[in-house]
Amino acid sequence: MELIRPRYQFIWIIFYSLNNWNKLPLFYISLAVFIKYFYIEKIDMANYIFPNGRHLYKSAKNQRKDSVMKKLFITVVIISALLFSISFAGDETVKPIRPVNTYSIVAYDSTTGQFGAAVQSHWFKVADVIWLEPGIGAVATQSLVDFTYGPLGLEMMKNGKSAKQALEGLLVSDPDNNVRQVAIIDKNGLIATHTGDKCIAEAGHQIGKNYSVQANLMRNNTVWSAMAEAFENAEGDLAERMMAALEAAEAEGGDIRGKQSAAMMVVSGEPTGMSWIDNIVDIRVDDSPAPLPELRRLLNVTRAYNYMNEGDVLIAEKKFDEANKVYSKAAELAPGNMEILFWQAATLVEVGELEKALPIFKVVFEADESWRELVPRLVKADLLPDDDTIIKQIMELK
Repeated sequence: MELIRPRYQFIWIIFYSLNNWNKLPLFYISLAVFIKYFYIEKIDMANYIFPNGRHLYKSAKNQRKDSVMKKLFITVVIISALLFSISFAGDETVKPIRPVNTYSIVAYDSTTGQFGAAVQSHWFKVADVIWLEPGIGAVATQSLVDFTYGPLGLEMMKNGKSAKQALEGLLVSDPDNNVRQVAIIDKNGLIATHTGDKCIAEAGHQIGKNYSVQANLMRNNTVWSAMAEAFENAEGDLAERMMAALEAAEAEGGDIRGKQSAAMMVVSGEPTGMSWIDNIVDIRVDDSPAPLPELRRLLNVTRAYNYMNEGDVLIAEKKFDEANKVYSKAAELAPGNMEILFWQAATLVEVGELEKALPIFKVVFEADESWRELVPRLVKADLLPDDDTIIKQIMELK
């Protein structure tokens, strides 16, 4: 019997098994090694490996059985079985603990269709626990966290599952669901939340109209109710109300370990496919002794630059009066930001308000002379008038 070396068949089997059952590769690899290094000519080995595997070998006239080769084959099978068993035992190793214990909120604005999520924790880069997709929904996954809950939850909702169905699917497939804390909100504003009975105390959640707040490892068991009350009573847009919920949680005692990172995201209810438009708020503080004040500052900066972007569009449309108004709003939200002040001053010049612009230019130049150098360049870009007298007055400010 002459065996045709089935290298390509074994390569296919190995990759197939990798994609279907991660235990089988050890068995098939062992057999492949055996076949490669013990070239069989005297035994119908294929009938041992694949009873119907006639395509793997061809008959020879002088076929005879070799007891030594049989013993070798049996030995390899036994070794393969042992390796197979060891691989099962390896599955029982302790999974890494990621104690991203925290407090968070997921919410939906029925007026705008926006989804939001916000979080704070004594853990580095806690932004990883919140997942949102425009027009689909939001997920917060925390406690002894399994991060895959986020993308998998969104994917199920994208395929038509409700928040409740998505959460049920995640929990039933997770043998460690008793240490998870998860909140999901879908495009219809429906909410599903789970706090496992092994989450570290104090732990709990509260569901309200279009929102869910959840927390674990808290100093007090009143944190999530304080968050709910703050969110319901706060005024302003979705981001502002979520910010109020986070601040209320901290005021109630917050994470018993302290503070380290925070994040907030708000996405559009009507996706355009352009993330720079759909992601209305996307801010994070990965490592700070005071993450919430910094998150608040970044929220104000985000709003300021949203006004700046609006002003840029208005300038392009030559609507200078309207542009100046939104630049003024931006300057109020981010005091001391020279970028905003400079463009506000430039816009004032364009609308004929040179006297109002000069004091602002003066403040900017005192902060950084590089802005003075930029002034003549704006003339060529049609963002300042081609008037030597005006440009000289700006450039000679002391």
